[in-house]
Amino acid sequence: MKLLISTGEVSGDLQGSLLIKALKTNAEKRKIELEIIALGGQRMREAGAQLISNTSSIGAIGFLEALPYVLPTLNAQSKIDNYLSSSPPDAVVLIDYMGPNIRLGLKVKKKFPNIPIIYYIAPQEWAWRLGDSGTTDLISFTDKILAIFEDEAKFYSNKGGNVEFVGHPMLDFYRNIPTREESFRKIGLTSEQKLLLLIPASRKQELKYILPTLLKAAKLLQEKDPSIIVLIPSGLKEFDEILNNALNKYGVSGRIILSDEVDDIKPFLFSAANLAFAKSGTINMELALNSVPQIVGYKVSRVTAFFARYLLQFNVKYISPVNLLLNKMLIPEFIQEDFKAEKIFNEALKILEDKSSQEEIRIGYEKLKDKLGKPGVTDRASKDILDLLVK
Repeated sequence: MKLLISTGEVSGDLQGSLLIKALKTNAEKRKIELEIIALGGQRMREAGAQLISNTSSIGAIGFLEALPYVLPTLNAQSKIDNYLSSSPPDAVVLIDYMGPNIRLGLKVKKKFPNIPIIYYIAPQEWAWRLGDSGTTDLISFTDKILAIFEDEAKFYSNKGGNVEFVGHPMLDFYRNIPTREESFRKIGLTSEQKLLLLIPASRKQELKYILPTLLKAAKLLQEKDPSIIVLIPSGLKEFDEILNNALNKYGVSGRIILSDEVDDIKPFLFSAANLAFAKSGTINMELALNSVPQIVGYKVSRVTAFFARYLLQFNVKYISPVNLLLNKMLIPEFIQEDFKAEKIFNEALKILEDKSSQEEIRIGYEKLKDKLGKPGVTDRASKDILDLLVK
């Protein structure tokens, strides 16, 4: 049986790799000979997929920001179109990556109406709106939606979708958390030091719009408390040198965790961290599941912000999935004009110095975990996919 999995960007590559491992395990148990073809990244390749095109570095939010990726995206789409024409799969799994995946889903359903299409980690339309409707055509081409949020499941179910709530896959990824003492030894910190994580980018545009502000805030914090050490995990190999140069430029004391080290050392980083400055996205859930206090920020170009607000009427209550799920401002977040180093610095001091703020975040994280389902998410998702594949 041949399965096509399509995703993009760093987080999609991670989720795709976890799913592929579960698919391989369950296919072997069922004695299904499974071939996986993919649009994805290096993690998915290492998990056992044959990559048609590497899309892990293709992705941007906004109009101007997306221009450099037009040709790479068209090239990836051309490759997948050619592949579909010459060797159609038995089923298709779409993971996140909204624009390209919706295009692909519509194309597959039109050309091959009998090929089942599963959407895993669907667009967060339950949380945001474009104009009055703001919904995609996702229901029209999917045979099943594997929802990772309860609100997502309700949203698509109410629109007539065939939906199953499987839970959030990060529940599977961080179950064995190392001790703080063990983590300090692994990272090379002393008990007198404090660890500040900076997680600014999974897209190249975020290095431009988000990284400088986070570094300025980190510098202010280190001037106030020299015991603070900054570590920055790199999302992609192409980010390694850029991040290192930026760290030196802003005079921040710390180092980069290179992209080929990140997966192995990430649990130790989370266990040791006193605080994190992060972009909005999946990383916020990872930090929450590891009980790391965090401050979240996001910024795009002025042109993109104008189009989103006034022409597309883009509206979202919170930018962090943590706050979205809890429907409250548990962790501080700053967007666009409010995304300033001084504001981040002031909130960071409050969290680091105020035990009640830390406790409030901890309690909020515990409530969040109750909303994410039960462990075994990728195992359940893979079984649902195989059920449709062999139906």
